[in-house]
Amino acid sequence: MKGLRKIALNAAGLLVFAIAVFPVLWMVSTAFKPNTEIFSTTPKPLPAHPTLEHFDLVLNGGIAEVPFWAYLRNSALLALGTVLVSSLLALLAATAVARFRFRFRTTFLIMLLVVQMVPIEALVIPLFLDLKRLNMLDSLAGLLVVYIAFAVPFAIWMLRGFVAAVPRDLEDAAAIDGAGPVRTFFTVLLPLVAPGLVATSIFSFITAWNEFIFAFTFLDDQDKYTLPIMLQFFFGRSGNAWGPIMAASTLLTLPVIAFFLLVQRRMVAGLTAGAVKG
Repeated sequence: MKGLRKIALNAAGLLVFAIAVFPVLWMVSTAFKPNTEIFSTTPKPLPAHPTLEHFDLVLNGGIAEVPFWAYLRNSALLALGTVLVSSLLALLAATAVARFRFRFRTTFLIMLLVVQMVPIEALVIPLFLDLKRLNMLDSLAGLLVVYIAFAVPFAIWMLRGFVAAVPRDLEDAAAIDGAGPVRTFFTVLLPLVAPGLVATSIFSFITAWNEFIFAFTFLDDQDKYTLPIMLQFFFGRSGNAWGPIMAASTLLTLPVIAFFLLVQRRMVAGLTAGAVKG
């Protein structure tokens, strides 16, 4: 019975994996297919005659007036800026919430959940009016402020659990050894909370990298467009250029994978780094 149960669980895991990975494989496969295979009545999972024409069209700006690298630069600036600022603010706020007792602390935590329940579409017009009053429309700085505002509540709520899980005895031991509050924060608390920072940074990066509604609404200058906006250039009334769409989507996915591979080692290294006196 244990063997059958193990086989059933493995089979279920493989099924879930196949369902999750199939759209990605189809996207990458379509990016390398010529148009004759894309619109064939007998679709094939893999390209019979691979081609790079769709990638060439996307990278060389065959449809958009602005080069692909300009869109990539704008998206990278927004995503990295969101990760850095939101992680810093969320870490400080989560430490305060988890370590100190102050008035309206519970109300603050509840409001963090309430903010995440509001649909993004309902905030487009209010945020548009706010940015207009601040003269921040059609600017990457204004869009960055919006992304940070949406990333911080989730990051605070998630990091709060990581900070609360760190034993106070470690901080007391560091204080006995002569470490001040700042040194204790950086040498004891921060390494142990690093896995939570990595998780929240991945969420913030993906959110800012893939966001379309706010960027398309608040930006007017094509030089400031992001990669998700570039995708809509390949959709038209007469038809959709599925080859370039899949090629651009593949290129859009690569930085997210690279960012995850870059920071995923910190998730394991941060678990024990701060608990050892050195």
